[in-house]
Amino acid sequence: MAARDLAAWLEWQERLHPTEIELGLERVRAVLESMDLAQPPFRVATVGGTNGKGSCVAVLEALGLEAGWATGAYTSPHLRRYNERVRIGGVDATDAELVAAFEAVEAGRGRTSLSYFEFGTVAALEIFRRRGVEWAVLEIGLGGRLDAVNAVDPEVAVVTSIGLDHVEWLGPDRESIGREKGGIFRRGRPAVIGDRDPPATLLAAAGEDALRIGRDFDWRTDGDRWHWRGPNGRSYTGLPRGPLAAPVLLDNAACAIAAFDALDAVADDETLPARALARMRLAGRLQRIDGPVTWWLDVAHNPDGAAVLAAALRAAPCRGRTIAVFGLLGDKDAPGVAAALDGCVDHWVLASLPGPRGRSAGMLADVVVAHLCGSIETASSVAAACASAAAAARPGDRVVACGSFHVVGPTLDWLEVYFAP
Repeated sequence: MAARDLAAWLEWQERLHPTEIELGLERVRAVLESMDLAQPPFRVATVGGTNGKGSCVAVLEALGLEAGWATGAYTSPHLRRYNERVRIGGVDATDAELVAAFEAVEAGRGRTSLSYFEFGTVAALEIFRRRGVEWAVLEIGLGGRLDAVNAVDPEVAVVTSIGLDHVEWLGPDRESIGREKGGIFRRGRPAVIGDRDPPATLLAAAGEDALRIGRDFDWRTDGDRWHWRGPNGRSYTGLPRGPLAAPVLLDNAACAIAAFDALDAVADDETLPARALARMRLAGRLQRIDGPVTWWLDVAHNPDGAAVLAAALRAAPCRGRTIAVFGLLGDKDAPGVAAALDGCVDHWVLASLPGPRGRSAGMLADVVVAHLCGSIETASSVAAACASAAAAARPGDRVVACGSFHVVGPTLDWLEVYFAP
């Protein structure tokens, strides 16, 4: 086989499996067995949920780093570069590391076909082993029970929230989705629930000893600081909010602390959570870039996530107009997302998203126009939408880029050029 660079490997992986998504663990487990990765030589935390996975992973990663552990994190999708999906010591994996891991997976899979996500999941575990990782935080890709990440047994598992998304794969209601996401819990190991009204199926999967937000642990704010309380009188006070601007982000951070605390990992260092939160960064989640025109970036792509963004926008009104750069993939609930944001935006610039799951701006306009009060225009790409929004914005206005990782990532690329000296 001719040598491939990272771009060639990723393009090849997209064609390897007959379908983009095929839930199930048999194929991934077979490859992990062949590579001696079925029981990785490091501690694992698994994070699932409809919304909030990324922020929970970021806090768990920061906790591990601040504890002095060799820490890895695996997340998806990425915003700008595939390398973001695999981090070691808080730093993205290099092209060379990814290529070497892909070569190892290709050698180890034999005749077993893997999807793009499955191939990347096994490669991440291989990189963590090669780099001597001690603590790996793994984000579930879709669902939980049958997601490739769930082929590895976690020492602790977190489900942040249950909402309606990917219903064609996970079921039509919260009970069905709760059953699927609860499949990441393991009997006899700590389970953390961050949904304040969890469906019965999730509670049943977690077991009676599960740690539940609002019952076994919770948080409260005090000015620009917040305080966490947990079981048996445990507490951490004076925690910095950092990028945790919205209450739901504090829910996710509280889940991460509860999971870490359940391992007795911070018992002898009461300042560790504060130090970890001070160092963490959270791109694309209520991210703000301040200036004469403020830019907000948020990857919310379902009604629950959009409602969180809407609440944050209402809590921080601007003196001018709010202009949205908005795009959604074709399998997302466009009317539901639009309805959640309605009333927060004065002018919409709808962006076409490419690829087989993409949706054109015209198609998006057709399904959301009845749910929006502001004026609407369409753009052929995210970059074109950003340029249009920037041209229309005046000092005191804000631009909100939202609806998808495929919106926020290209917006960050565009802004890098826009703000370049």
